[in-house]
Amino acid sequence: MKWFLSLLFILAGSALCARLGVWQLDRLAQKRAENAHYLAVSGLPPLEISAAPAEDLAAMEYRRLTATGQYDFEHQIALRNHYRETELGYRLLTPLVLADGSAILVERGWIPAAGNATPADWRKYDQPGRVTVSGILRLGRSQPEIGGVPDPTLQPGQTRLDFWNIVSLERLALQIPARLLPAYIQPDLDESRAAPPYPAQEQYEVTERNHFSYALQWFSFSAILLFGGPLFLYRQWARRHLTPDT
Repeated sequence: MKWFLSLLFILAGSALCARLGVWQLDRLAQKRAENAHYLAVSGLPPLEISAAPAEDLAAMEYRRLTATGQYDFEHQIALRNHYRETELGYRLLTPLVLADGSAILVERGWIPAAGNATPADWRKYDQPGRVTVSGILRLGRSQPEIGGVPDPTLQPGQTRLDFWNIVSLERLALQIPARLLPAYIQPDLDESRAAPPYPAQEQYEVTERNHFSYALQWFSFSAILLFGGPLFLYRQWARRHLTPDT
């Protein structure tokens, strides 16, 4: 019975390693698709909008965009826990209302945490009037990354959240009166800017990472367990039962 259970354990371990290898190949295929999408959309001419476009922005992440409208400072929010060098701060996101009344969220940039504890404090960064913003399109997320903290739910009597952990466009649309478009803008960097908010763009790396090598490792572990494990058990069994007594 002990040998049988050991064999089942080895076969289960081999199957698990093989499944992890397949998972890494799936991740590789996903990453290749993301790379192809990035190369395709980043090579397109910038999309210029002053009203909600006919194109589906949710299918255009990383495309360059120029949007013209007027900021709605009453409904801006801040993302927690972002650093500029070693200083803790927030990323300020403000709806840009377009000519047809729809809005696209703009991640205007980093502001220090000190002195910016409430939305009223953020008003010193107001940029009134009609503005044109150039940058790249990004998609929001409904869930935080692994290990991240989800956004809290609204408490009774609470109508909005001022501080967020992720850009959850679906939830943000519930507290912004204008119809919110399904993507947001990260403006272009401005090295000459001497005061916050300081724009930031996450740089996309066209790489396949290590998914293929990880897949080979897991398949190797699976093969070692599948072929080496039973052989090891057989030798142990034979040593006990087939070796003549001396």
